[in-house]
Formats: sequence, structure tokens, C-alpha cells
Amino acid sequence: MPVSELRAAMHQVADMVADYFENLEHYPVVPKIRPGDVRAALPPAPPNEPEPAERILADYRALIEPNTTHWNHPGFMGYFAVTGSGPGVLGEALAAALNNNAMLWRTGPASTELEELVCDWLRQMMGLPAEFKGHINDTASISSMLALTAARQRVRDFDVRRRGLAGRSELPRLRIYASEQAHSSIAKAAIVIGVGLDNLRKIPTDKEYRMQPAALAAAIREDRAAGMCPMAVVATVGTTSTTSIDPVPEIAAICRREGLWLHIDSAYAGVAAMCPELRALMPGLGEADSLVTNAHKWLFVPSDCSVLFVRDAEQLRETFSIVPHYLSTSEEATNLMDYGVQLGRRFRSLKMWMVLRAFGVSGLQERIRNHCRLARMFADWVRAEPGFELIAPVLFSTICFRAVPDLPPAQQDEFNARLLQTVNAAGPVLVSHTQLNERYAMRIAIGSLRTEERHLAAAWKLIRDTHREMLSSGYGRR
Repeated sequence: MPVSELRAAMHQVADMVADYFENLEHYPVVPKIRPGDVRAALPPAPPNEPEPAERILADYRALIEPNTTHWNHPGFMGYFAVTGSGPGVLGEALAAALNNNAMLWRTGPASTELEELVCDWLRQMMGLPAEFKGHINDTASISSMLALTAARQRVRDFDVRRRGLAGRSELPRLRIYASEQAHSSIAKAAIVIGVGLDNLRKIPTDKEYRMQPAALAAAIREDRAAGMCPMAVVATVGTTSTTSIDPVPEIAAICRREGLWLHIDSAYAGVAAMCPELRALMPGLGEADSLVTNAHKWLFVPSDCSVLFVRDAEQLRETFSIVPHYLSTSEEATNLMDYGVQLGRRFRSLKMWMVLRAFGVSGLQERIRNHCRLARMFADWVRAEPGFELIAPVLFSTICFRAVPDLPPAQQDEFNARLLQTVNAAGPVLVSHTQLNERYAMRIAIGSLRTEERHLAAAWKLIRDTHREMLSSGYGRR
């Protein structure tokens, strides 16, 4: 593409992005299409001849933009919001233009040093110890996998890096411990690193969905007595279903006593530690061997950008560093390829740097606090409404609740599932669900930069009106 055409197309794209953000609210959160509709509207074979940018962008506007689930939408209240802020979009575009690969310092000097800087900025914002070093990955799933691989490498003298696990009958079974509320990425990490699902031991939680330290200690004793080898504990600060906070200080004390690696999964809530009053809710972050938090969630950096902090960066380097001759260099500098499995690395730190500068710590704190305020307000509405109940503490910006019609438990769950389905089909909001104590629950997570009190009020009105219509129609009566 000649530079003159690129310039014109980029100006058009800038207008399209700005128009999208400006008019986003007019889309339904989830497009009203069926599986296969998008592909059916596109040519089955690639074009033989070049097509002009104008035509490509026109098809984007007609076929792609309206037919996606809009995670930037102010009504997106499902899962955890991933908001693409304006400064982050600028950084993403510039990173794409530079298109460098910071596998070595030499192949990306600015990328390497900016990553080290922004990770340290975030460390300071979260109040983590100075020895913590950050490393940017795509998602928390990969960050947690890397951390647990380093934990496996540290176990005794197994020499798994060199000799592997396959065929070694002399090795005991490795064990990882996490609560019943731990994210599924921990199970996937156990699969990938050869520990296996059967050796991920789920620890019971209390009535507020927090890991029980006494149960953890008992499980470790039991496994050691059975000849197994405890390896690591994963504590969660901000669980996916309820944003509950495991008692990290007590868990850390057990890990120190038992010589186990402590990984903290704070993918959602970790960045909220920049607010002192929220940091007070999650003591013990600095006691971890590793900790992950996602800048692409509550830090408003466009997806994907996950920060893994490790207390001993050398442990991570010893786990993963492999330097073939063609990648050897003479500089005494950080080579980011040494700290994970990926050789190719996008310039993710650029968008994070631009977001941190554009918002400032005070601006980020203001938005996080406002989201928590909105969540408390929604929780008050639920408490005050007959026929609804809260089913988990509201610690941050996520609310778990359900309707409680006079029905047996199984039918009550069906009622809530139908209520959720009807609300989401209406278009202006997306609410997710979870299961707590084997019961169906609705879940609202407030995290979008664009969500205001009026959007939350509209969501609650839709939920409440739908609930009343279902009851008036006879659904939900014994």
C-alpha cells in the first residue's frame, strides 16, 4: 500500500474508531444473528486480485462491526469487562506500525526497556515489594502456567527441565492446591505442565467462597503421608464467580512452612490495589512467589496484556532460557525471550504505557472507585426488591444475585436461567451467570469505562420488569 493510500485509509479508520465509540450504545451488546451468518455473508474463497482499502473498510463496517459482541459497550456486564480505552487504541496502532519483536534486547531495545518500566510502575501502584519483577504475557492463563512451571522446576532435585516427567517411575506424584473457586486456567496449566487434573487438589471454601487454610494444611499433610510431592498453592484474590479473596497471609504461612511455591491469581482484582482502601481488603500480596494481574481488565488496556510478577526473576529465567547460537548476543541486558515459552513478543507495553500516562494514577483510581460505588448501589437495589437475594459479598464491582420464586430448588434454577436468557435477548445489556453451592446465580460485573449509573438503572429495570412479567404469566408458581 503506497504511503499516500495508507495515510488516507488511516484517517478513515480513525474516524471509524471514533464513530464506533461515539455510537456504540446504539448496538445490541450481542448481535442478533445465528452461528454461521457472518461466514455466509463473506466470499468462500480469497480474492484473486487486490481490493482497494475503501471496499475492505466498507465490508468491515457492514459485516464485522455490527456482528460482534461489543465488550466495549456500557451494557456489557457479563464476565469481566475488557475495555479498549482511547489511549490504548492509539498505542495498539503504533505498536502494529513498529511491528518489532522484543525477543532480545537488540531486536527491541525500546520494547524491552519500556516493558520493564511499566511493569515497575504497576508494581509501585499496587504496593508490591521492590524485588518483584514484571513480565508481560497475553493472558493470565499463560502467566499462571509460566509461574507453575517455575514452581515445578524448583521442586527438589527432579531436574524436570532436562529429564522431563515421562517414564520416570521413581518420581512421586506432584500436587497443586487451589480452592474450589479457582479459575479454570489453573486446571489447564496442570494439564500442560504434566501434573494432570487428578493432581490438582481442590480445597473447600467457607461461606464467603474463600479457601479454608486448615483444609489446605490437612490436604498437604495427607498427601505427604501418601508419598506425594506437594509443589505449589494457588491463592485467588478476586475469584471469577464472586471476586472473593482467599486468606493469603494464612496460606502464605503454610507455604513457607511446607516449602511450597505460592502463586496468587489476581487477574481481575489485583490492579485495584492501587486504591489504598481496596488494597487493605487483600493483605499478603507481597508474600507471593508469583502474582498475575491483567492490565486488559480493570486497567483499561486493550486486550491482550497480562502482567506476571515474580519475586525471583532468575528462577523464571532458569526455567525457560534456551539460547541457540543464532540468538546469542554480547549485550548485558534483559532478553525477554528468556522468561517464558514465547519467542515472538508483541509490543504490548506501549499501549499500557500510553494508558498509564493518559489516565494517571488518580484517574485510574477514580474509575475503579466509581465502579465499586455502582456495584454497591446495585446491591442495595437487589436487597430492597422483594423476590431477589444477594448470594455473595460485594467486595469490588461484581454482584451475584438471583430471583427466589416460591419453587423447589431445581425449578428455581430454571426460572433464573430463563430470566437471564430473556434479559440478554432484549439487547441493551449482557449479564452472565455462575453456579454457587450448586445453585444457579446471575452475575453482573461493572468494569467498562462507558458504564454509567443510568446504564445500571436500565439493566435493573429490565431485570425487574422481566421478573414481574414471568410471575404474572404464571411462570414461577407452584
